[in-house]
Amino acid sequence: MTEETAVPVRPTRDRRQVWLTVAVTQLVLAVLTVGAVTLAYNTLNGNIEEGETINHQATKQRVAAADAGPMEPLNILILGSDSRAGDGNDIDGLGDIGERADTTILMHVSADRRNAYGVSLPRDAIVDRPDCMDADGEMAAGEAQVMFNTAFSVGGAQCAVQTVESLTGIYIDHFLVVDFNGFKDMVEAINGVEVCLPKEVNDPEHDIFLPAGVQTLTGQDALNYVRERSILSATGDIGRMKRQQAFIASMINKVKSAGILSQPLSIFNFLNAATSSIEVDADLDSVGKLADLATQFRNTGLSDISFITVPIAEYPLDPNRLIWTEQADELWARIMDDQQLGKDFSATSIGADDSVGSIDEPTETPTDEPSDEPTGEPTDAPTTDEPTLDPDDQAAAEARDQARLAAGLCT
Repeated sequence: MTEETAVPVRPTRDRRQVWLTVAVTQLVLAVLTVGAVTLAYNTLNGNIEEGETINHQATKQRVAAADAGPMEPLNILILGSDSRAGDGNDIDGLGDIGERADTTILMHVSADRRNAYGVSLPRDAIVDRPDCMDADGEMAAGEAQVMFNTAFSVGGAQCAVQTVESLTGIYIDHFLVVDFNGFKDMVEAINGVEVCLPKEVNDPEHDIFLPAGVQTLTGQDALNYVRERSILSATGDIGRMKRQQAFIASMINKVKSAGILSQPLSIFNFLNAATSSIEVDADLDSVGKLADLATQFRNTGLSDISFITVPIAEYPLDPNRLIWTEQADELWARIMDDQQLGKDFSATSIGADDSVGSIDEPTETPTDEPSDEPTGEPTDAPTTDEPTLDPDDQAAAEARDQARLAAGLCT
């Protein structure tokens, strides 16, 4: 047999084998990916307990906004439970002390989803609590001149929602309750949150030890930071609320700007921590519903998210208690009309785009040593004056710094 008549190699079959191998590999990877996604979804969905249908005491108002689009404003009541029940919640060995709202924030989201602001409601503000129905359908009798957080104690999230609706006239669309352990796990899932302490915390009585300066806090240290009330805050619980606002703002900043949303493992860990420890209403009790809510914030920039405290004053009958002032009614009206905060309410707000601050370095004191600069008559050379702040802006900046210092925050 000559070279010209040799039996040729059969590449076609080899190519078929190669392409078959590639196709099978891709199919296996696709099946594994779908399986992983399905498993993750089922795991997260299984974490969430069945939600409660809210028994409202306010009527939802429709807001006519030209640029609102098809959506409506949202008002979400966020509650931090101080219950010691459950894994990781008995942080101080107190055992079962019941359940109170350690933190309450009313979050308003505009109809166009382009801005959002949270309003902290002090737990020790004196209010008239209305009759309210708890999750089991039991009626809890109202009571005059009691602390705001008694609503959560007597009727859980349901009663807290109904109390806020009764006092403000604002319709609450959703509620979300987070416990101590869930808070710690969520902070851990994003590898900590950056804060700045103007001074060291050395509190052996509460086992809290934190250095001064900019730092990233995780786990128990993060929880200690937002709950500390004797060293950092000159105004006790009032300052602590402002510090909680700063922490949440910094947390939002990290999630939105540090690439967390593009890291599947980080997203899963964060959602797993969140869904394992939250209590929500019936309209948020699945991963799909929560994801749908989250996607509505894709056009909300960091500069459009801020936090304030409801206008408050000292309760006349007890200096250790607070009351909402008449200015609070203006704030509730603004929320119901889906209006932005405006200068009057935002002067001392904390934004998600704000820096955590830094400790001011001491300035050098002037000396009487002679200058090397030449002296003499002024020349005709042009001078450049430093720009000065508008008096109103300067006053606002000073008020902001004073509020941060009172809360134990760096300026």
